[in-house]
Amino acid sequence: MLGVRCKMKQENPTIEICPGITRRTVAHGETMYEMLATLAAGSRMPEHSHSQEQIVHILEGKMRLIVDGVPHELSTGDSFYLASNVPHGVETLSATRVLDTFSPPRKDYLAIDEKVRQEVL
Repeated sequence: MLGVRCKMKQENPTIEICPGITRRTVAHGETMYEMLATLAAGSRMPEHSHSQEQIVHILEGKMRLIVDGVPHELSTGDSFYLASNVPHGVETLSATRVLDTFSPPRKDYLAIDEKVRQEVL
């Protein structure tokens, strides 16, 4: 398979990750997962880690990404790579939109998406 054109499907639900922070699956394949995160000004995501590698790309806004206790201020156009299992959290400095890419895919997020779709039916 050479490639498949993907659009964000309208049936992909918007899921609240924590207060003021939502995510929506954009696309996924066998080895990658991409989501759009929307973060309200002043929102915080507690420190966490996951087995997936992650690339954070700021589409709009400004946030502080705290990686293993070290703060990094990111704004529109910035990207940041996170290795597997590295503790990180977020403090949002202004309303922010982020494109997050994970490898391997976030099967936990895909399962939540499917559960929410089934509940709507």
